[in-house]
Amino acid sequence: MQALFKNNCLLCGASATGDFCASCRDSLPHSPPHQCAVCALPLAESRICGACLAKPPAFDHSVAAMSYAFPVDALLHSLKYQANLAMASVLADLLIARIDPDALPDFIVPMPLHPARLRERGFNQALEIARRVSRKSGVALLPGICRRIKDTPSQTGLPWKEREKNIRNAFSCEADLGGKHVAMLDDVMTTGATLNELAKALRKSGAAHVSGWVVARTLSSHDKFP
Repeated sequence: MQALFKNNCLLCGASATGDFCASCRDSLPHSPPHQCAVCALPLAESRICGACLAKPPAFDHSVAAMSYAFPVDALLHSLKYQANLAMASVLADLLIARIDPDALPDFIVPMPLHPARLRERGFNQALEIARRVSRKSGVALLPGICRRIKDTPSQTGLPWKEREKNIRNAFSCEADLGGKHVAMLDDVMTTGATLNELAKALRKSGAAHVSGWVVARTLSSHDKFP
């Protein structure tokens, strides 16, 4: 009977009981063992980094399942740019594996897309991942309480220092979140500027604790942990 549930590894095609064989799963770019508890950048030991101490973001904590490197970047591109919606479940499982089941939030809020971008793409990749995370974790999903009210240029093509300015005041949130713990969910975190702006909107709606959940964290060359 167990053989009936075997799959082929998404990466090498070998027999697997899940999405990946044991060898490929071990070779994934897992997040480093020690990270800043707030921004998830690698550190020599687990603590809060100097940048987050000097200028705390609007979110309190973040979880990154993987580093943004091959093959996770290819899996994310398959979902986001090739509309491979089945990949959302694979990516959701990677994220769920890193989430502390004893520290679950009250709600999950997926990163909203501007309506123009949503019409162009046809779906919101963050929402597709969030649906699966919500179902498997039991945390309620609130997909419509926040809106992206500015159709900003893609963050991807901007220098890191320009991203904060580009995304400023891009979100509005219409809900009473008084005293609640809310987890923002996105596919990739680079500088954290987008998550920070969404967190500001959630704070204005009364959220007492805001976490960021992302499938992958981008590391610059000097951020990579040896």
